[in-house]
Amino acid sequence: MPVLPGAEPFRHEGGEVGVLLCHGFTGSPQSLRPWADHLAARGLSVSLPLLPGHGTRWQDMQLTGWQDWYAEVDRALRELSESCRQVFVFGLSMGGALSLRLAAKHGDAISGLVLVNPANKVHDPLAVALPVAKHFIRSTPGIASDIAKPGSQEVGYDRVPTRAAHSLRTFLRLVDTELPQVTQPLLLLHSPQDHVVPPADSARILARVSSTDVTETLLEQSYHVATLDHDAERIFADSCAFVDRLSDGVVGAGEAGGAGKEGAGTGG
Repeated sequence: MPVLPGAEPFRHEGGEVGVLLCHGFTGSPQSLRPWADHLAARGLSVSLPLLPGHGTRWQDMQLTGWQDWYAEVDRALRELSESCRQVFVFGLSMGGALSLRLAAKHGDAISGLVLVNPANKVHDPLAVALPVAKHFIRSTPGIASDIAKPGSQEVGYDRVPTRAAHSLRTFLRLVDTELPQVTQPLLLLHSPQDHVVPPADSARILARVSSTDVTETLLEQSYHVATLDHDAERIFADSCAFVDRLSDGVVGAGEAGGAGKEGAGTGG
């Protein structure tokens, strides 16, 4: 299946500090592309992969599960680490959960995490029925484009495949048990008005990680997809300052040079 316009993966070869960006469940790289462009313009190497089953049609996602999504970001992290002396991982929603598992598994190979409205649990009351319901109900209404900013749209599915939702629930429960293994510096930004992931998820993550360098920021003007919302520029600026602080002030070095190759890589 062809990839939806705007949902293509993105890769930029910049300096020796890299950032891996992980998009959310039923979403696509489009939700993080402005963030990726901002980071690339400041001289960072950037990898924004397309998760398997995403960015085409929701039926394709029925054939994938959390192991596929995690394997893709793990592959992208290893690839980025080959050309960078420091790597940071940023994630939105389920991408935040993927980022946390990468941090738990890779330890010091990751210099820091930036999470935006990270998911910790499937809160739908019907979630407990997913192991059975997935055999009879193929999909439920979509969760894309929870954005306060008028005219801003997310490229994502209008349906949630139930098999994939069951896999997501399993994955989030696994990640929750691994949170104490997360020790990296952490910047967590979340929206008090989020119609997909409640603030309770951010609170639980902050309570369970072992990180000591932690910053929590409220995104008062945005809904769930805050990277495309009113607070996007704040997310971009705060994350660059976070990387700058932890990487000897390299952010901004590439603004004037314009060197580096960029373009769509392989999505998985």
